[in-house]
Amino acid sequence: QVQLVESGGGLVQPGGSLRLSCAAYGFTFRRYHMAWYRQAPGRERELVAGITSGGGMTNYAESVKGRFIIFRDNTKSTMYLQMNSLQSEDTAVYYCNTIIRDAWYWGQGTLVTVSS
Repeated sequence: QVQLVESGGGLVQPGGSLRLSCAAYGFTFRRYHMAWYRQAPGRERELVAGITSGGGMTNYAESVKGRFIIFRDNTKSTMYLQMNSLQSEDTAVYYCNTIIRDAWYWGQGTLVTVSS
């Protein structure tokens, strides 16, 4: 059974940093592309960053380019999102995502709050 478990969220001041983790279970992690999405209150869920199965290619939303870094460790079946220079606009629930044979899978989400 596919399971994605996010961790690492919390309260951080503007300009601060956080690292999110997504631990994957129940599938061959190294074979699948992965992504981070986020959903702010009252807004639709949006793609933050994606990474290919081998980690060699990444893409980012314009709003986080130069501040966030997505990477993965296939030996640990874990994906990460390093978030730097956080802004209040980054406040959201962050979700881990993968697509396996046209089925979309999500974690439970981890809340990131950027506030002074």
